[in-house]
Amino acid sequence: QSFTITPNTGYHILDVLVDGVSVGAVTSYSFEAVSADHTIAASFAINTYTITATAGAGGTISPAGAVSVNYGADQSFTITPNTGYHILDVLVDGVSVGAVTSYSFEAVSADHTIAASFAINTYTLTVVQPTGGSITPPTATYDYGTLVSLTAVPDLGYHFVEWTGACSGSGTCSVTMDANKTVSAVFAI
Repeated sequence: QSFTITPNTGYHILDVLVDGVSVGAVTSYSFEAVSADHTIAASFAINTYTITATAGAGGTISPAGAVSVNYGADQSFTITPNTGYHILDVLVDGVSVGAVTSYSFEAVSADHTIAASFAINTYTLTVVQPTGGSITPPTATYDYGTLVSLTAVPDLGYHFVEWTGACSGSGTCSVTMDANKTVSAVFAI
């Protein structure tokens, strides 16, 4: 007597027991020259797949690492940039899905990858050059968190009075770049 063992879609044969003894994960078994009662029992397990989730510098993906998912299940991921960064791109199985903050795999039936990349935010420090002097450095773009020290240099016959904009007072001017900012100075003859 021959028996065929067939797992349902999304499952695999875990083991086959003949008369209580494992014969392995076989797909068929034949009893030859039967002369007694016998038992045959098949056990099955759901297929599991791995979604490998990685994040570059500047942010996180959750869950991260090798995430095990049962056949047919859904798995969601959340992509979060660190302060001062933004999502540059998210690749699913090597193909860009854009700068998304979340992504869901639905009805998983194969291994997948998801990789998030991030970039630091950049901001412009606009330096308005006043009458009677100059400010260095001039207008430029800086990475998030950069500390920019500005110097007011009076023209001949002028003196520095005070800062305006992102700096105030008459002391030194240091600006932490966490947004677009504007600085100028007042000089007097």
